[in-house]
Amino acid sequence: KIQKMNLEEYHRNELLFVGFNQDNGCFACGTLNGFRIYNCEPFKETFRRDFAQGGIGFVEMLFRSNILALVGGGNNPKFPPNKVIIWDDHQNRCIGELSFRSEVKAVKLRRDKIVVVLEYKVYIYNFADLKLVESIETVSNPRGICAVCPSSTNLVLACPGVQRGQVRIDLFEAKKTTTILAHEAALLCLGVNSTGTRIATASEKGTLIRIWDTESGDLLQELRRGAEKAEVCSISFNPSSSWICVSSDKGTIHIFSLLGSVPQNNVRDQENTSKENSVQNPKSSLFFLSDFLPKYFSGEWSFAQFRVGEGRAVACFGPEPNTVLVLAADGSFYKCYVDPVNGGQCVQQDFHTFLEAPK
Repeated sequence: KIQKMNLEEYHRNELLFVGFNQDNGCFACGTLNGFRIYNCEPFKETFRRDFAQGGIGFVEMLFRSNILALVGGGNNPKFPPNKVIIWDDHQNRCIGELSFRSEVKAVKLRRDKIVVVLEYKVYIYNFADLKLVESIETVSNPRGICAVCPSSTNLVLACPGVQRGQVRIDLFEAKKTTTILAHEAALLCLGVNSTGTRIATASEKGTLIRIWDTESGDLLQELRRGAEKAEVCSISFNPSSSWICVSSDKGTIHIFSLLGSVPQNNVRDQENTSKENSVQNPKSSLFFLSDFLPKYFSGEWSFAQFRVGEGRAVACFGPEPNTVLVLAADGSFYKCYVDPVNGGQCVQQDFHTFLEAPK
């Protein structure tokens, strides 16, 4: 899944980076002089580290542990932008580092692996000994587009392929690699579900979201975010893969219903999934003529929306059923409720300006 946002090119405040952790229970911020960690439910700043000199451009959490991956950022980076620092916050110090010949574009953590994204390469390391496991060549990837399944039993990685608009999917347990020509335009955003069975893709146009099966590479669904070009900032699946939420630089969060949800582990989750699957995405009134009309009329539209104002934002599904959490580039945190039956405009349940959050 992707629910992170690098703000170095856009920042209008002290924020350089903001992103959720693997279970969406926390989020981290990189700032011009350090980093901060926040709890989502209930909302609370849990800790911060302020450095006398130096910004942090990436903060990747490892669930709720004391281990973080840091990359320097801003005009005065704390660490070189070509290094990944493995930071133990209990000891308040670096316990390991990985160095590269070019700038680090993104970092992803699993309990067993570290994934580092450069402009033309993706490197995968064992967490325990920092030994290189695999390197993958990609097309130019200046935004560090990459999605990694957090499941401890299924390592699935999706990243750009070697051609424009192509996605490479690596299923490490199955020792299988699939490539998909997902879009005609260049890729801009990827998301993977919690079990590694589905990925979602968006291109630079930002009008369509496509859902793919990771094993077969088959296209399962095509969703329409809007008619105007937009920069898709995040795509996130809910735990049952029955919904996804999509955020962009337009300030609107779109929630779509998906076909064929993944079975859940307990009765409560199964009940929630059945409610989620009861809502359908609206289609054009001319959908029945879709074979003869432009593709615009054949897509499915979002069944629910939430507006946070103009500007970039990242979104994910919250720990509570039918909730969406949003982090906006202006330093705002939102929690909203999605009506699983009627959809429509989501109801705001919580709001905080996290740059000013009390400890």
